[in-house]
Amino acid sequence: MMDEGVKVNATAAATPVAPEPVSRRLLIVDDEESVLRALKRALRRQGWQIDVAGSGEAGLGMLAQGAVQVVVSDYKMPGMTGVEFLRAVKERYPTTQRIMLTGYADQQAIEEAINRSEVFRFISKPWDDQQLQLTIASAFEQYDLQEENRRLLALTLQQNEELTALAHSLEKKVAERTALLAKAKDEWEATFDAIERPIAILRRDMTVVRANKAYAAVAGRTCDEVPGHACHKLLFDSDEPCGGCPVGRGERPTSFVELLCRDRSYQVNFFDAGPSGDRLVCIYRETTEEHALTRRMLQTEKLAAVGQLAAGVAHEINNPLGGILAFTQLMQRDPGRAKSDLETLRDIEHAALRCKRIVESLLKFSRRAPQGKLVFDVNKAVEDAVVLFKAQLKSKPKAHLRQEISAEPLRIEGDANQIEQVVLNLLVNALQALKAGEGTVGVCTCVAEDGAVEIKVEDDGMGILPEVRARLFEPAFTTKPPGEGTGFGLAISWSIAESHGGSIEVDSEAGRGSVFTLRLPLAAGR
Repeated sequence: MMDEGVKVNATAAATPVAPEPVSRRLLIVDDEESVLRALKRALRRQGWQIDVAGSGEAGLGMLAQGAVQVVVSDYKMPGMTGVEFLRAVKERYPTTQRIMLTGYADQQAIEEAINRSEVFRFISKPWDDQQLQLTIASAFEQYDLQEENRRLLALTLQQNEELTALAHSLEKKVAERTALLAKAKDEWEATFDAIERPIAILRRDMTVVRANKAYAAVAGRTCDEVPGHACHKLLFDSDEPCGGCPVGRGERPTSFVELLCRDRSYQVNFFDAGPSGDRLVCIYRETTEEHALTRRMLQTEKLAAVGQLAAGVAHEINNPLGGILAFTQLMQRDPGRAKSDLETLRDIEHAALRCKRIVESLLKFSRRAPQGKLVFDVNKAVEDAVVLFKAQLKSKPKAHLRQEISAEPLRIEGDANQIEQVVLNLLVNALQALKAGEGTVGVCTCVAEDGAVEIKVEDDGMGILPEVRARLFEPAFTTKPPGEGTGFGLAISWSIAESHGGSIEVDSEAGRGSVFTLRLPLAAGR
């Protein structure tokens, strides 16, 4: 019994809310001396101070002499009953824990003790020593708990008063800080929206949490309409994540990436937006024009290299070719030449003249600017190219030509023959792109919104694959069968367009036809 009692006390002492008191006093009230001795004997090893009284009146007198934490009273006593005694204890010493000791199994007595005295526990006679020790130990713990609660309540009230005083001073500080935060928020939003590059804060599921005005402008929405939508849907109108996007693959981006989608490209830098890593700050820089410019520069470098080679080859061929023509013409003038010899000499002269025209074409290709800059009407050059093209169109009776020539003169400065050469080359390519030679080739001229002259050549043929589009203007690159193309037509056309201050743009998808647009600047003072 003692070991169990020690265990209970140790547990109570370890409880931080109810620390064990320095001295614990127990009062036992019973009119039978034998019961008092038996109780003291059962509890003598618990370390409690045990006082006894033979009646309720004596018990109240002992309570008046000093604090008693727990009172154990018999139910049936002469004079003042146990219920009356415990009720008096409750009224005078409400924190003292009350235990009823009774040998009667009287339900009415129990109800009376509960209702009038609010006893802590009941102990039946005869009692079990271990149960008795546990019950009284629990009563001491309950007393300590109530005392601690009273102490904490008093401390709480004191702290509440202090907090109330602090609250008044804090209210002013909170109002000041709130105003500062509101100002900082406005400044941050103004700075965020003033950045010219599109910026968005994304969740890991690629939905936009917030974006600046530049981002909203690219997406064609207001800043309030952007949140909640997927970034690839906003920027590229695509239901699938952009190719090459690490966030779309569930990866953690470590540096910038290039995103390509629907003929537009962006360089995107990713930054963690918080320690949890569930949000990302994405800064976009559109590189579509930059890549196009890079391609044009590479194309220019390639053409320049080929042009230098062509100029060198043409120069080296011109000298012996001139000698061959001269000797052939002299030999044709000699009297007495046989008819067969003259025919052979004429064949040699024809071949040499053909070589001369090829050399002249190479020399034209190597030049970076028109030799004679004249102002001419682009419509006339297109019409002349169409006349030459119609001869080839007759070879494919199922192909049709559609013309939309501007009624207004479109004057540019340059070489009309070279522009005619470009248009004819584009028309021939469009004709060759028709499926089984059946379809429509269109040509039109107009002035674009930016003031440039546009010559559009389109077809409803096979279209161009993306990997082929990237190499269209490379010299010696062709997808045509041997004998049908050399790969220099578009390269030369590009060179001519560039020498006139213009460009050639391509819009094509496999299976949906192609549109080649030659853009040239209008002549000054037009």
